[in-house]
Amino acid sequence: MSQVEIPASLVKELRDRTGAGMMAAKRALEETGGDVEAAQRLLREQGMAAAGKKAGRATTEGEVLATVSGNVGAIVAVGCETEPVSNNEEFRAFAETALDTVFHDGEGAAERLEAQRVELVAKLGENIVIRTERQVQAIGGEDIASYVHAPAHKIGVLVRYRGDDAEAARRIAMHIASEQPQWLSRDEAPQEAVDAELEIYRNSDEVQSKPEQARDKIVQGMLGKRFFAAKGGALLDQAYIYETNRTVAQALDEAGIEVVDFVRASVTE
Repeated sequence: MSQVEIPASLVKELRDRTGAGMMAAKRALEETGGDVEAAQRLLREQGMAAAGKKAGRATTEGEVLATVSGNVGAIVAVGCETEPVSNNEEFRAFAETALDTVFHDGEGAAERLEAQRVELVAKLGENIVIRTERQVQAIGGEDIASYVHAPAHKIGVLVRYRGDDAEAARRIAMHIASEQPQWLSRDEAPQEAVDAELEIYRNSDEVQSKPEQARDKIVQGMLGKRFFAAKGGALLDQAYIYETNRTVAQALDEAGIEVVDFVRASVTE
């Protein structure tokens, strides 16, 4: 059977609809006898197949975007596999669309933008995922501070806070980006995680070598310094990166602000 002659205008129409490359669009039209609708479906099916094959691949590059307007803030982390793709205009446009979707419609962008994600995976040839999508709303006189670490844009933070010192709140956001706290205060840490840490300290040679009556106090001290105040611990217990002789709690108190909540997003962790 002779192959259907595909006019350039039809290839252009399909490319405009799908963003597919010229040869991929032409092959799809040839396979579907010049039926643009069928060719569009075929390209989407091929994209889904490609996305499925790439789904397990690590995404350690990408972009974090954040925005605040009025009493609403949004942050997204969109991951890809390589730096060139993270700088690709279409990838960045997708990340901007994800941010806009979360800002206006709330969380769920990953589900609502799945068809676009699949098409982009097929086109760019890499796994692409929305790793973080959070909307934050300030209530009752609260404000929202944002920070995205430049120039790489791989880490970002939103902080919901009370108080008038916006610059101090932004510095706290920068601290959170650097020190990766998991919780606002030690009260928020899961008890099972705390218990597991205490067990490790109690059984360590460092503690077992001390007098029995002193061990509990030593263990509690270790928990405070090595768990809650450590990188990845509780924000209020951590040493403030701008004045390491003070805790974040002390810095907040001096600035007259209170952190209510925070969100940290990263494409590398």
